[in-house]
Amino acid sequence: QVQLVESGGGSVQAGGSLRLSCAASGYTYSTNWMGWFRQAPGKEREGVAALDTGSGSTYYGDSVKDRFTISQDSAKNTVYLQMNSLKPEDTAMYYCAAQKLAGAWYNSEWYIHWGQGTQVTVSS
Repeated sequence: QVQLVESGGGSVQAGGSLRLSCAASGYTYSTNWMGWFRQAPGKEREGVAALDTGSGSTYYGDSVKDRFTISQDSAKNTVYLQMNSLKPEDTAMYYCAAQKLAGAWYNSEWYIHWGQGTQVTVSS
């Protein structure tokens, strides 16, 4: 049974930082993609960042480029999202996703497994 367990969300002031974690189990971690998505109330789910766990290649949405960093600890089957210089518009529920089928990394429809989400709130 595939499980993705997220942690690390919370409330911060604008300009602050948070690090999200997503621990994966139940599938072959090393041969799949993992991604972070976010969804604010009334908005569509947005691709934030993704990592090809096999090659280590990383991808970012334009709104978070140069502020967020996705990384992995393969020994722990865990992916991280380091979020710096947070802005109020980063406020959303953040979801970890895994096992992408063919398709763009930022398209949530291509991911098979999802975590329960962790809330990030940035106040001005």
